[in-house]
Amino acid sequence: MSEKNLTMRSLHDLGLAAWFGGSLMGAVGLNRAGASVADPGQRLPVSSTGWARWTPVNAAAIGTHLVGAAGELIAETPRMSIQSGVGRTSLVKTGLTAAALGVTGYSRMLGKKLEKAGEVPAEGTTEPHPQTPDQVASAQRQLKVLQWAIPALTGSLVVLTAYMGEQQKPGQVFRGVLGRMSGTSRKAPMLLGMLAARRRG
Repeated sequence: MSEKNLTMRSLHDLGLAAWFGGSLMGAVGLNRAGASVADPGQRLPVSSTGWARWTPVNAAAIGTHLVGAAGELIAETPRMSIQSGVGRTSLVKTGLTAAALGVTGYSRMLGKKLEKAGEVPAEGTTEPHPQTPDQVASAQRQLKVLQWAIPALTGSLVVLTAYMGEQQKPGQVFRGVLGRMSGTSRKAPMLLGMLAARRRG
C-alpha cells in the first residue's frame, strides 16, 4: 500500500470512527444525562451545551472522513472498472454516506431549535413535558428517532468498509475480475498487473 493510500484510508477510518462513536455516545450518554437534571427547565440547556461543544469536532470528523473517502474512491476507480461487485458496493456506500450526512444535518438543525428554546420544561432531551411548547416538543420527538438513525447509518458504513477491505484481497480481486471479464481477454494484462502490484504492496 502506498503512503498516499495509507493516508487516505487513515483519514477515512478515523473520521468515520469519530462520527459513529460521537453519535452513539450522544444517544446513550449525553441525551440521557440531560434527563437526570433535577430542574425540568435546565434539562434542554444542559444537553444543548454538550451538543454545541461536540458539533465542531463532529464537523471536523465528517470532513476528514469525506476527504479520505474521496481519496480512496480515486485510488480504487481502476479496480471498479474491472472487478465485478466493486462498483455496486461503492454506490451503496455513497448512498449510505449521503443518508448519514442528511440525517446528521437535519438532526443538528433540530438541536439548534432546542438550544434556542432556552429554559422550557422538558422530561428529557428527546422527551417533552406536558408544558413543553409544541414546536419544541415536535423537534424532540423527531430527535428521539434520529438519535439512533445516525449511529445505525454510520455503523453500517463501518461494516461496509470492512467488506470492501475484503474485496481488495488478491483472491477476491481475481474472482471478481474473472466474473467481469466474461470472455473479454483484452483485460487480462490489467488483471495480472493489478495482482502483481498488490503482492508487492
